[in-house]
Amino acid sequence: MNPFQKNDSKETLFLPVSTEEVPPRPPSFPEKPSPKICGSNYPLSFVFIVVNEFCERFSYYGMKAVLTLYFLYFLHWSENTSTSVYHAFSSLCYFTPILGAAIADSWLGKFKTIIYLSLVYVLGHVIKSMGALPILGGQMLHTVLSMVGLSLIALGTGGIKPCVAAFGGDQFEEKHAEERTRYFSVFYLSINAGSLISTFVTPMLRGDVQCFGKDCYALAFGVPGLLMLIALVVFAMGSKLYRKSPPEGNILNQVVKCIWFAISSRFKTHSGDSPKREPWLDWAAEKYPKQLIMDVKALTRVLFLYIPLPMFWALLDQQGSRWTLQATRMNGNLGFFVLQPDQMQVLNPFLVLIFIPLFDLVIYRLVSKCGINFTSLRKMAVGMILACLAFAVAAAVEIKINEMAPHQPDSQEIFLQVLNLADDEVKVTVLGDENNTLLAESIKSFQNMPHYSKLHLKTKSQNFHFQLKYHNVSVYTDHSVEEKIWYTLIIREDGESISSMMVKDEENKTTNGMTAMRFVNTLHEKVNVSLGTDASLIVDEDYGVSAYRTVQRGEYPAVHCRTKNEDFSLNLGLLDFGAVYLFVITNRTNQGPQAWKMEYMPANKMSIAWQLPQYALVTAGEVMFSVTGLEFSYSQAPSSMKSVLQAAWLLTVAVGNIIVLIVAQFSGLAQWAEFILFSCLLLVVCLIFSIMGYYYVPLKPGDVQGSADKQTPQIQGNMINLETKKTKF
Repeated sequence: MNPFQKNDSKETLFLPVSTEEVPPRPPSFPEKPSPKICGSNYPLSFVFIVVNEFCERFSYYGMKAVLTLYFLYFLHWSENTSTSVYHAFSSLCYFTPILGAAIADSWLGKFKTIIYLSLVYVLGHVIKSMGALPILGGQMLHTVLSMVGLSLIALGTGGIKPCVAAFGGDQFEEKHAEERTRYFSVFYLSINAGSLISTFVTPMLRGDVQCFGKDCYALAFGVPGLLMLIALVVFAMGSKLYRKSPPEGNILNQVVKCIWFAISSRFKTHSGDSPKREPWLDWAAEKYPKQLIMDVKALTRVLFLYIPLPMFWALLDQQGSRWTLQATRMNGNLGFFVLQPDQMQVLNPFLVLIFIPLFDLVIYRLVSKCGINFTSLRKMAVGMILACLAFAVAAAVEIKINEMAPHQPDSQEIFLQVLNLADDEVKVTVLGDENNTLLAESIKSFQNMPHYSKLHLKTKSQNFHFQLKYHNVSVYTDHSVEEKIWYTLIIREDGESISSMMVKDEENKTTNGMTAMRFVNTLHEKVNVSLGTDASLIVDEDYGVSAYRTVQRGEYPAVHCRTKNEDFSLNLGLLDFGAVYLFVITNRTNQGPQAWKMEYMPANKMSIAWQLPQYALVTAGEVMFSVTGLEFSYSQAPSSMKSVLQAAWLLTVAVGNIIVLIVAQFSGLAQWAEFILFSCLLLVVCLIFSIMGYYYVPLKPGDVQGSADKQTPQIQGNMINLETKKTKF
């Protein structure tokens, strides 16, 4: 605020500086009051900030939605490498706010910081999109451009994060605190609106649009880049309407020096004549002004409350990892709509858009009418409890999924099924100590087997001897097997007799909710099978068996195939979520080659709709915790350190991601047990946070600057009288 305004401002004329020589700040001039929206107390300037945040979040989440697939299928990285780089990028985006806050508060101010780092942000998107062009160099160049682009994006998005929210809060006068609280709700709503739309749109741009014969990652990255450019333009358009607080000097450096001086003075002074100073920061009073010490006290009190907060983010951010992996083992067919597992994440921003007005306009008002003082810290504690319940529900869903999933072979066990491709029935017997018959009845030609048979081994690997009875002729064959593996014994015609081959099925695990398939070719020439935009699948002649290939769930009525002499289509029918299929290419009729379908593994049985309760609970917790915490961080921060405290708030998100990586890497627990562990950890943290919050006394608007009143300048003509002690200008 300008100290020469007509209204009685409580802002001090001088920076909280040390006794070191610091040049004086030139006096500023009064700003015109920002125009309001339709006669309300809401400044028109905050509209530009909210639209900017919507476009920026569309840009960030849109790019991030296809990032893992880009690593996997464009750069051809492994799943582990793709996951590691993805989480490293996410963490970096929440560490860089410290840098952005330092630049804003110490050097450029919030407005210029947002402008300059937004330019870096846009440049990162341009480089990232160039790295997704197949015609531009090889994989090494694509990798280099991608890493440079992601680094610039992390610097841009992280650098402006603490500035945008705090800059929006600066547009409100202290007497309009209620409107400012509403602003943070609208601000958070714009974040989730951008996330909701982009999570739907960018995967469509990637998969439905073809670039150079493949998925169009360049377009999927380019459109978010365009939205970021729009965000920058919209923000710049409101320049003349903003209230722009000047930078307060190197605040972060002053805070660190003040704290260090107080600690060192406290332990260096052992004289009994020294006066007792209960607040430890008062030991810095010999060198630093009282206002700075008060600001640092307010800052450290809030930072102390932040210590337990990362655990909440550790749970919340698992929607994009653990919960999505859980969804891959569920059925996304809702009857009226089919959801892919990664699309379930859209439920979070969708529910946020519903819950924010519901909580603000209904629930909080009802609680207030009941006479309950629902403070910010109490809202945050309730948000933690709701997140605990969400993970308890997720654990229950995980246990139910495990109960419905096929059992896995244990040590010294295998699962075996027989596929009879001969023209007549075959009876299969395992020769050994007991001469077990796999099935009481003979296996008919092209018979769908109802289940796998369990066979016990004497060692980890051994040979099995089989007797195959075919047309009253016995054929004996040996096959070597290893424990804990699924096998298929394929019986085929061999002239007038039959033979068999053992095929491993250990790869029949699907990923990302997709369906898996493999082909057996009974024709006498190779078959080239085209599945979508990926490379063709070649199946060798005379009972050649292909590798597994995963595809999206859906109907496949006409899959194009080609041999040396002819082209034909195969009707594969519905390929459902999580199912594993075997297709036998035959030519037994006059209608040309056809595909005989066999379901190795059944489709996921549990509906993905069972995830709705856990998403509803965690989103309600997010609205109570995150929206409230965002406004609480602003209201409790000294005027000179608002961006720093916003950055510290975002830093708790980065620490939460690190907690997830540590627990997932070293816990070694089953997934349901890991969910329970996270729920219990947050419950303990919530108890600690509640105790800390009970003893926390929230600052009122005048508390932080109250002592500055005694130092407020009295303007008399051309003279300015200041009551200052031990302070140099």
